[in-house]
Amino acid sequence: MSRRLNRVEEACKEELSEILQRELKDPRIGFVTITQVRVTPDLRHAKVFISILGTKEEVEESLAGLQSAKGYLKSRLGKHLRLRYLPELEFVHEHVTEEALHLQEIMKQVEDEDEEDGSV
Repeated sequence: MSRRLNRVEEACKEELSEILQRELKDPRIGFVTITQVRVTPDLRHAKVFISILGTKEEVEESLAGLQSAKGYLKSRLGKHLRLRYLPELEFVHEHVTEEALHLQEIMKQVEDEDEEDGSV
């Protein structure tokens, strides 16, 4: 992958994170973290990988809020980045954070069971 593409992806990630944190006021959007941005080589499309903490309903609300804010996010991104074409944004929900928390919970349970058995 080219260095330019890497720089564009990183800049998109940083700018979108900043916009989400400071500018977006949609109450539906909860605790959203942008984990990665992948831009096609022609810079026309960007997959924005996000992690959302909360219940299933909160996750769905956050995704709906992000979908409705796509145009705003794209326009704000255009003001910060100097690109000939602004990529169309596609949000992809990653379950990495939830899986890590679940794994941590399982490890804690096993540790507690080991302590109860006296095998620590």
